[in-house]
Amino acid sequence: MEETNLLRGKQKHYLRAQAHSLRPIFSVGKNGLNETWLDQLTGALEKRELIKINLQQSAEVTVADTKAYIEGNTDIQVVQTIGRVLVLYRPATDADNQRFSPVVEDM
Repeated sequence: MEETNLLRGKQKHYLRAQAHSLRPIFSVGKNGLNETWLDQLTGALEKRELIKINLQQSAEVTVADTKAYIEGNTDIQVVQTIGRVLVLYRPATDADNQRFSPVVEDM
């Protein structure tokens, strides 16, 4: 895992605003958190840079557990948590997929 720069307040505010209209595309269910799930998150973030995930009612982990697991095992940053929904950000490595990161870097 590589070390990433933590987002500053202005950057998080921008990303939260951009994520407002997004729908969660991943969920955490009774199968919990694992490497395969993290790989899928990373792949989705490579294409989108900003996604929402939600914890299903059947999930045996908390939002705090999920946030700690993601941030502890990847370079993905949790921008915001709202109830059982987490907003995740990771700059894309492919320039064609960089929709938010150029703006975030300039802030």
